[in-house]
Amino acid sequence: MTTNDEISRRRLFVKLGILFNTAVAAVLAVPIVRYFFSSVTRARSGVYLSWVSLGPIDQFPEGETRLVTFRNPYVTPTDGKTADLPCWVRRVQGDQLQVFAINCAHLGCPVRWFPQSGLFLCPCHGGAYYRDGSRAAGPPERGLFQYSYKVENGLVSIKAGELPTPGSSTASSKLPKRYPCA
Repeated sequence: MTTNDEISRRRLFVKLGILFNTAVAAVLAVPIVRYFFSSVTRARSGVYLSWVSLGPIDQFPEGETRLVTFRNPYVTPTDGKTADLPCWVRRVQGDQLQVFAINCAHLGCPVRWFPQSGLFLCPCHGGAYYRDGSRAAGPPERGLFQYSYKVENGLVSIKAGELPTPGSSTASSKLPKRYPCA
């Protein structure tokens, strides 16, 4: 029998086990807590409102569609090459452009431009879009998503922080008006 002043071997191992489990829980809790508070601590609130330059307007000949890559303004050091995003730029005439997201409006597969036919084609499910980005055929229910753009001092810039997808303010202003069924 042990007295109150002595500690038994079993009680020592229980206390060591509790201490070890507490240390492991603290080590595991650090990344979890950082994840939950990352949006508050990063302080990148204005990034989604930023404009990204695509280059001089002279590099986009009238009537042609070109693939351009830009750097996503909302990146982390671990993003690497995935932060480089492509888009299709079509210069209609003068300073009038259309800047399309590369993703199909159906499931997000990357579309390719075929100048011979004047169509954007999606390899996944056969979606086709005309040169102005409107739907031509296939499963997509709408045209290609478009970025907001501006031309200042001969440079083309797009609002690249907010992706032009359903639910964003960029896309909702360009959706065709739908009428209810009779």
